[in-house]
Amino acid sequence: MRVLTIIPTYNELESLPKTLQRLRTAVPASDVLVVDDNSPDGTGQLADSIAAGDSQVHVLHRKGKEGLGAAYIAGFTWGLEAGYEVLVEMDADGSHQPEQLPQLLGAVEQGADLAMGSRWVPGGKVVNWPLYRQAISRVGSTYARLMLGLNIKDVTGGYRAFRRTTLEKLNLDQVDSVGYGFQVDLAWRVARMGLRIEERPITFVERELGASKMSGNIVVEAMVNVTRWGLAARWNTLARRFQGAKR
Repeated sequence: MRVLTIIPTYNELESLPKTLQRLRTAVPASDVLVVDDNSPDGTGQLADSIAAGDSQVHVLHRKGKEGLGAAYIAGFTWGLEAGYEVLVEMDADGSHQPEQLPQLLGAVEQGADLAMGSRWVPGGKVVNWPLYRQAISRVGSTYARLMLGLNIKDVTGGYRAFRRTTLEKLNLDQVDSVGYGFQVDLAWRVARMGLRIEERPITFVERELGASKMSGNIVVEAMVNVTRWGLAARWNTLARRFQGAKR
């Protein structure tokens, strides 16, 4: 399978070279697309210089910081047009270990439509994360799972491998979530289509270099969206039942 690993960046000058080196060593067959949101620290220019010396590394420059979801959709669109069969989401900061990517690719090869790296299944863990961050992640995943009726332990996780046909069925033009709620949004859409989702345990490692992009606003946005989606789904279900009873 032709694999494209998509790495969104914004001010990842310190982390990106090490992540790319590890990825190219761990999965040398995977091509890489760095999607840079016009990083003021020069990340985009650094990615260009790396790509100039490695034909399997590509760079997509965007005009500005428009959110994680928009960056991934731009990367997915690029990859689908280029004919890749598996498209991977991976953070630039090293929190998603490239050495564990073969597990996700293996799940797709075995029939999964979406393979998700999970911190909260047996064998999964986090390293160097403070307890409050672990609590936010666990509570967020549990809330999303209950609100949306998902059988996924790590709904908010962002280390994923999509089969090409899965993304083609999602109709990416209709995805408007831009922050970390984007991960919940896509998982929910895949689940609603009845496609096969597999979780694989990963070790999530807190970044060593650079600054985290997580903020209170991002968490609030995700929670608001999950609540809105969940209530809308329940309302639609009740409306269908009411219409069926009238008939």
